[in-house]
Amino acid sequence: MHIVDYGIIVLYMIGVLAVGFYFLRRNESRDDYYVGGRTMTGGHLGLSIAATDVGGGFSIGLGGLGFLMGLSASWLLFTGLIGAWLAAVLIIPRVKKYDAQEGLLTYPDMLRRSFGPRVAMLAAIISGVGYLGFTGGQILAGAKLAASTIVPEQPFGMDGMFFSLLLMAGVMFLYTAAGGIKAVIYTDTVQWILLLGGLLFLGVPFAIMDLGGIAEIERHLPDRFLALDNIEPVQIANWFITIIPIWFVGMTLYQRLYAAKDVREAKKAWYMAGILEYPIIAFLGAFLGMVSRVYFPEAEPETGLPMLLKSTLPIGATGLVIASYFSAIMSTADSCLIASSGNFVNDIIERVWPDTPQKRMMWISRGVTLLIGIITFIIAASFTTVLDIILHAYAFMVSGLFVPTLAAIFGWRAGPVAAFWAMVLGGGTTLMLLLLDLTMPFGLVPGAYGLAVSAVVFLLIRSRERVDGDVKIKSWNDV
Repeated sequence: MHIVDYGIIVLYMIGVLAVGFYFLRRNESRDDYYVGGRTMTGGHLGLSIAATDVGGGFSIGLGGLGFLMGLSASWLLFTGLIGAWLAAVLIIPRVKKYDAQEGLLTYPDMLRRSFGPRVAMLAAIISGVGYLGFTGGQILAGAKLAASTIVPEQPFGMDGMFFSLLLMAGVMFLYTAAGGIKAVIYTDTVQWILLLGGLLFLGVPFAIMDLGGIAEIERHLPDRFLALDNIEPVQIANWFITIIPIWFVGMTLYQRLYAAKDVREAKKAWYMAGILEYPIIAFLGAFLGMVSRVYFPEAEPETGLPMLLKSTLPIGATGLVIASYFSAIMSTADSCLIASSGNFVNDIIERVWPDTPQKRMMWISRGVTLLIGIITFIIAASFTTVLDIILHAYAFMVSGLFVPTLAAIFGWRAGPVAAFWAMVLGGGTTLMLLLLDLTMPFGLVPGAYGLAVSAVVFLLIRSRERVDGDVKIKSWNDV
């Protein structure tokens, strides 16, 4: 790349860090750090939600899927449209009402009000661990992008991929630990504009012109790469099972819901996020991944897109588009990092030491965020495929948390025992199946079976808890 492109990327990184340290001085409480003082408007939140959900994993990962199957890869983000709009209708009015009454900070806070502290702490552990994996996926995505575009093969005598992991982790952890959720949301707004503008006005037009038009692109691709049915129905079903429920249990989404000024602004944000994900980013990302196969048919699928951006765009445009992809990665990594930190600090540490002063808790929050960052760096260095990390993390979280969350939101009468064991056995089933790497019946993902176990366990124990319409097992001492 040209020196101009490197300069654009470096200036972007400096700007992101500056935002984080700006909010370091302005955050005065945990409400500021984790939920932005509950004053955020729908525009900023909608862009932030879409940027967070798509992020590096689904942008780099979607490009890899486009490389493998063409435009049918766009079905991956159709789940985002469905999930966002379902959440807007079913979750936001209820949860925002609870937030107005009780000042919630985290996703487990919502479960605590229905099932008590033990269930909330277990939910915090499941959510926190899940977001460790999800953040690791974003770091790996950023490292793949950096290694394919801006990092030499052996910088300072190190392996290029390892150096890229260090670079991405360092930038993300510093500004997130410093600035909290406001830094995340405001930078997400800019990052998403960069991503959309870079792909829509630079990446796609230049690729089409360089290859001589759509007909010429199709001629160099396998059959049906421009069709939307070049995919097995069970694959779409697996994405629906794994991804749609995350809109009901995702800590990053609850933080933005609590940060919204009111129900109207929150709904506006969720509707906007759905449209941005599908069809806009879904087709842009899948198309560019597909086109990268024309240029680099032997490339590793998830690196084809970064290589395309580096090779085809003119000076200046290359830096802008690559910066836009870095922005997508950063926007998800920072949000997941702050979500995992919120789980461990607000839902575990503060419950053990409830009298800790606010100022000290702020510094504990930053320290925990950095510690979590180190762990996620290790996770990222242990995997090779971005999408695998993300979908595994999603499956673990959804199978443990989805059923008890529905019960809490919709007021299904049940005690803490049903919720607790639904989490343990649902999440545990999925984790065991993932670790054993077994071939699943009917081609479904392990999370489908974990989710089924969670639902059955919840209903069976709930039936014991309920006698003549009353909850008779109300605490652990009643078992």
